[in-house]
Amino acid sequence: MDDADKVGALRDAVRVLEKLAVRWALIGGVAVGIRAGVPRATLDTDLAVASEVERDTLVRAFLAGHFSLRGEFAHSVNFRHASGEPMQVVFDPEFDPMIERAEPIRFGDITVPVVTTSDLIAMKDRAAADPARRRSKALRDAADAALLRGDVPDPDEGW
Repeated sequence: MDDADKVGALRDAVRVLEKLAVRWALIGGVAVGIRAGVPRATLDTDLAVASEVERDTLVRAFLAGHFSLRGEFAHSVNFRHASGEPMQVVFDPEFDPMIERAEPIRFGDITVPVVTTSDLIAMKDRAAADPARRRSKALRDAADAALLRGDVPDPDEGW
């Protein structure tokens, strides 16, 4: 997966979602890095899609758009881009208003709706408080929320 291409995968996902004409927004670690202004390591790219979107239609469109299906779960579908980049598409009615409030941000030749900072904090707080969530993920979510609230590391600070 050394050659995984976040930008290429996002570009192809934008094309798929624009073709479907569905409401969606960038969430997760990539959105945290953008909103916090601090690079944030993440294993995948996460997108929230409006909950009324027909899953089968979305899966077929992603399969036709350089993605392979990796798994289907109650609230998400996991894909892998041809470059190797993992992509998770989330369906959650609680995210629908957040998708509506997402703000377009330009990345080279694509424009991506990114959830607002306050909505991203709410998502991260909710995930961190979920008792069923793996502890390492819950801790990462809590750290993301702190980062978004302004707890940004100073590269010149000491231990």
